[in-house]
Amino acid sequence: MICQECNQRPAALHFTKILNGEKAEFHLCDKCAQEKGDMFMLGGAPGFSIHNLLAGLLNIEPTFQKTKQDPFQQEEILQCVKCSMTFQQFIKVGRFGCAHCYQAFEEQLIPILKRLHSGNSAHNGKIPTRIGGSIHLRKNIEELKQKLKESIAKEEFERAAEIRDEIRLLDSKLKAKDEGGE
Repeated sequence: MICQECNQRPAALHFTKILNGEKAEFHLCDKCAQEKGDMFMLGGAPGFSIHNLLAGLLNIEPTFQKTKQDPFQQEEILQCVKCSMTFQQFIKVGRFGCAHCYQAFEEQLIPILKRLHSGNSAHNGKIPTRIGGSIHLRKNIEELKQKLKESIAKEEFERAAEIRDEIRLLDSKLKAKDEGGE
């Protein structure tokens, strides 16, 4: 496909814009895309990176998060204890310095993850269909065992008996599935 602007070079950027229900497609070469910059959300930058996109998603103004702070009190800088990376550095770079950063910045990450994952903050992943049934059963059994412990701790013995019966039913299904060769 040829660039729609210069009609000379091959199109490298294929952009679809929907405005007021009308769809418009643009096909531009690298040079024309850089020249059009702002119009096509590239900001005139020589290249567009995923880090710029993430930085835009992660840009949360602290003034909107906290209210009525003492104007003379210095703002505490969030920093990972292990690698000394700050949250501002994470926003700029787009990746963490170590595994401990997830715990250090957990409070700031939950709203970001919910925005990125349609309201979910936990990653469930994909399970292969061939073995997915037994994995789902095992996961349900583990969740029910946790609920059983909680019910016993709260002395809700009738609910605990119902959960116990559900666990037994799922266990029998799991054993039948394992014996059947999945």
